[in-house]
Amino acid sequence: MCTRYWLSCVLLLCVFTAKSQQQEHPDTTYKPLISLPKTFLLDNIDLIANMRFTERNDFVNNAYTGSRFVNEQFRLEIKGKVTNKLYFRFRDRYTTNPVTQSVDNLSRSTDMAYLRFDPNEHWKIYAGKMSADWGGYEFDANPIDIYEYSDIIEFADNFLSGAGMGYLPDKHNEFTVQLMNSRTRTFTELYDTIPGIYESKFPFAAVVNWRGNFWDGKFQTIWSSSLFKEATHQFMTYFAFGNQLQLKNVRFQYDFKLSLENLDRKLIVTNIVNNGHAKEGIKYMSHWISADVKMSRIVHLAFQGMVDFAYWDGNPDPNANKKLRTAWGYVPGVEVYPLKAVNLKVYANMVGRVYRYTDYAKAAFGKSDNTNFRFSVGIVTPLTVL
Repeated sequence: MCTRYWLSCVLLLCVFTAKSQQQEHPDTTYKPLISLPKTFLLDNIDLIANMRFTERNDFVNNAYTGSRFVNEQFRLEIKGKVTNKLYFRFRDRYTTNPVTQSVDNLSRSTDMAYLRFDPNEHWKIYAGKMSADWGGYEFDANPIDIYEYSDIIEFADNFLSGAGMGYLPDKHNEFTVQLMNSRTRTFTELYDTIPGIYESKFPFAAVVNWRGNFWDGKFQTIWSSSLFKEATHQFMTYFAFGNQLQLKNVRFQYDFKLSLENLDRKLIVTNIVNNGHAKEGIKYMSHWISADVKMSRIVHLAFQGMVDFAYWDGNPDPNANKKLRTAWGYVPGVEVYPLKAVNLKVYANMVGRVYRYTDYAKAAFGKSDNTNFRFSVGIVTPLTVL
């Protein structure tokens, strides 16, 4: 009796095991879209962990406010080649709120999710959510290498869904054109209700960009011009002129950026005024520099600096000063590259911001000057895992 009992248990276990294996067996009814050996596919895929981890010590108006360890950046990136003409790229940021956006139906944390098709060596065609080709070296850099953004970049929607085309007439020039959504949220979500202004049926962003390469790469440019339609008869025009000088042991970059906004897209002036809906007739101007001096293969001295101006040209007050605020930023630091085979740097720097308001802004809107800065020690790496 005992033998029959154990034999029944073994048979029952075999039946359950067979059914379990049958349920987990992959469906082979249809062939995969890409019928190539998996090892070949892995040779054409990069998995990159873009990360910046730091210990930071914060000060506000010269008063110490605290210290903490922070994952300032973590963006997981997968990019690769499907065929000799078809490529893909996906990057998601884990250090921002993953809220699905109402316009493009993608999480705000998703930087890029697009396909690129290259008909030949002179043309590229893009479609999906991508990095807007704003121009300038500040935005063109990997975000993990920018410790503090200028106002124009910090308060913009920089990753948008749309389509684009690139043309490379020779090895010295590249021209791109993009047509994208102008934002990731609806007009009402962003601006609420503004009397006399109505949401556009197609709020678009059109971008034209030129990348130049001169003197064997010693001097390079990233220049662009962009037009946004935010609402009916409400536009924003944006210009960025990025320039880079690369010598043997020194790299210097300078960006000039200008944003002319019928409707305050950055909302910086609106928050300064702090009185009702988004303001009209806004101008933002920015100067940004970056210097990297290679003392040796291991040790670099680095500096990033910026100055941002905010103007309210449409202020109805006839006695108003159009300029409301000047914001300074400075990031001096030391960067150490201890490994030859891995792009890893250990850094120590100071990130400072100084905000100065005009006398008019102080009197009319009750603003006051303030400063903040932080001392940080951390690591930065675009670690190629695969």
